[in-house]
Amino acid sequence: MEETLLIRMDEADWKLGYCKDDPVRPHLPLAWRATEGRQVFGLEEEGDIQAVVCVAYCKDIPLTEQELDELSTPDGEYAVFYTVWSYKKGAGRQMVLDTAKHLKEERGINHFVTLSPLTHMAERFHTRNGAKLLKRGEECQNFEYKL
Repeated sequence: MEETLLIRMDEADWKLGYCKDDPVRPHLPLAWRATEGRQVFGLEEEGDIQAVVCVAYCKDIPLTEQELDELSTPDGEYAVFYTVWSYKKGAGRQMVLDTAKHLKEERGINHFVTLSPLTHMAERFHTRNGAKLLKRGEECQNFEYKL
């Protein structure tokens, strides 16, 4: 694999069209994804984005999109990966793990959870990559990654 680089994406990057590729939450507006307490990261290889993850920093673990919005705060102790997708096989996994490592080193965060859809594909992705199911709600489910 070529050398990859974790980059923080901003609204200008989203205007290039990445938002339309979000398979889980394409309805979330660009401005919402980039507000205080939320960030978007891309995994770049030779100038091309290989994967994207959207993160909200929360004071507790949300189980719905509404709770994700309500619990987001710049100093949240939970990094909530609320959507991830890749353009290259294996890049989604690397995206999640690299972002968690970066947030642990840069922000001192030790709690990494997801707000995942209730699909077999999401469950399989997270469990195959070492995450454990925390809880399942009516709309979403949470998995936790430990570093």
